[in-house]
Amino acid sequence: MEKEINIAIFGSGNGSNAQRISEYFADKEGIKIATFVVNKKDAYMIERAKNLGIPCRVFGRNDFYNTNNVTDYLKEMDIDFVVLAGFLWLVPENILQTYPRRIVNIHPALLPLYGGKGMYGMNVHQAVIDNKEQESGITIHFVDEKYDEGTTIFQAKCNIAPDDTAETLAQKIHLLEYEHFPVVIEQVVGNLQHNN
Repeated sequence: MEKEINIAIFGSGNGSNAQRISEYFADKEGIKIATFVVNKKDAYMIERAKNLGIPCRVFGRNDFYNTNNVTDYLKEMDIDFVVLAGFLWLVPENILQTYPRRIVNIHPALLPLYGGKGMYGMNVHQAVIDNKEQESGITIHFVDEKYDEGTTIFQAKCNIAPDDTAETLAQKIHLLEYEHFPVVIEQVVGNLQHNN
């Protein structure tokens, strides 16, 4: 019997991707969403965790960058894998070292384009529209010590219509995220299980 893989989902805001991922894995064997980790006390993701019956812990900047509180909590929860779903801080070294190639992020653009500090959410979509791009999409990638520079695992594209706005593009990107992110996580975690 393979060990069940426990996943922690990190987020900073609404948590719609976290909810989608949690629902996707709710009835799957071998993978469990064990906790949400949030860095804002007022993030709606906390409410989603309650509704889903998933433990949720809020950590402040000091916890992340000056202590081992987060890694201690992840070890306590027996976490094997970390998913960033709308998490806006750079992941600190101690977490990266604890989970080498076991942290994935989703970015709402086709990296290496439109990545880096400050490039998140509507900022990304607005930049893409302003530059009159023909297409955008999502990039799922491993996380390293720089914003949006880890190895790409998967990309999916969508076309941009001449009348698309940042808002309508955001809706297209969300659909790609909901469709692909849980499936790609399942594949990456599956590879982990086979290689252990």
